[in-house]
Amino acid sequence: MSFPLPGSSPFDVVFSAPGAGPQFWSGAPSVVELPDGTFAMAYRRRNGSGEHDAVVLATSNDGVHFQPVGEVDKHVHGAAMTERPALVHLADGSWRMYVSYATHDSFHWWVGLLEAPTIEELAQAEVTPVFPGSDAIAVKDPVVRYVDGHWEAWLCHHLLDVPGAEDRMETAITFSEDGVTWSEPTVVLRGESGTWNQRGARMTAVLPDGRITFDGRASAAENWFERTGIAEPVGDGTYRPVGDAVSTARYLEIVPLRNGDTRIYYEQVLPDESHELRTELIPAEREA
Repeated sequence: MSFPLPGSSPFDVVFSAPGAGPQFWSGAPSVVELPDGTFAMAYRRRNGSGEHDAVVLATSNDGVHFQPVGEVDKHVHGAAMTERPALVHLADGSWRMYVSYATHDSFHWWVGLLEAPTIEELAQAEVTPVFPGSDAIAVKDPVVRYVDGHWEAWLCHHLLDVPGAEDRMETAITFSEDGVTWSEPTVVLRGESGTWNQRGARMTAVLPDGRITFDGRASAAENWFERTGIAEPVGDGTYRPVGDAVSTARYLEIVPLRNGDTRIYYEQVLPDESHELRTELIPAEREA
């Protein structure tokens, strides 16, 4: 199956940039198609700085037009900033969301778990730290999946061991039987020296053929201007970037639909350096 590439179909703007200029971002989406054909989303909205960002919860009947139904107040959870969440709908109808939180006056990030009976109630849920990070590693931007009766989480690690170079990133994977207690993360994807992704590689989605997509960049100056690349498994549990960047999209989310089509969501930088959240519908016949 080919890669459902951003730009393959006409796009719709799901959420516009919340303002003009740098740091006005709508993006980093996590999207679920529900059994009744409706959709739920969690995304990060940044209003000019990390001081004014939030995780927004929204629902939709068609996967394009979303209505906000709540916001997670990072201040209640003691966080300085927030980033990409991972939204999971459980078989009993309840919800989990894994949220990225920044520690005040630090480059450190950690990931907390929220649980609630409804998506709206996630906004008031208490947080349980599940990926605390350390003095050497900041943990953020989780991609969490429940596959064949087991949980897996892909985590972006920012390396904090070199002052002034905390933007460097790699991807680790961890597993769980209950989605709360996790195995020790194992690094499975790194940027390659001398390439467009040498500064780091942040996994964003799993493709049906076993490859993964990731955000990469060549330098610290490209922070917030990552591009999408593809990595393939090499047989030992790790992944290797393949070829050049394939899109200027950021934080790609791929949602296989029950009718066989695919809907993708991503964050796109605009000429004024604000970011908007877009979606495209990729018909099944164009993926064959």
